[in-house]
Amino acid sequence: QLQLVESGGGLVQAGGSLRLSCTASGRTFSSYAMGWFRQAPGKEREFVARINWSATSTYYADSVKGRFTISRVSAADTVYLQMNSLKPEDTAVYYCAAGSQPSGAMDYWGKGTLVTVSS
Repeated sequence: QLQLVESGGGLVQAGGSLRLSCTASGRTFSSYAMGWFRQAPGKEREFVARINWSATSTYYADSVKGRFTISRVSAADTVYLQMNSLKPEDTAVYYCAAGSQPSGAMDYWGKGTLVTVSS
């Protein structure tokens, strides 16, 4: 089992920045691709960003491209999501996930951290 714990959420004004962290434990962190997803109130969970196991490839949802940056530090078993130019529509619970499936499906999920962007 891989345990994932997110942190860094909070309340920020529109245009501001936050950095989310996700720390892994229990298994070899560097073996997994890591992703961030989010779920806004009343909406389905959606993909935000993904980084492969070697940190050589990243992918972003169109809605966050150019504003969010995903990164990972394997020595710290941690993946980050730097969020800049935040908008009220970025308000959601943000989840960290890890996966090793060729399909890209995620195997492990954190419990989430709430990000609220005020207008």
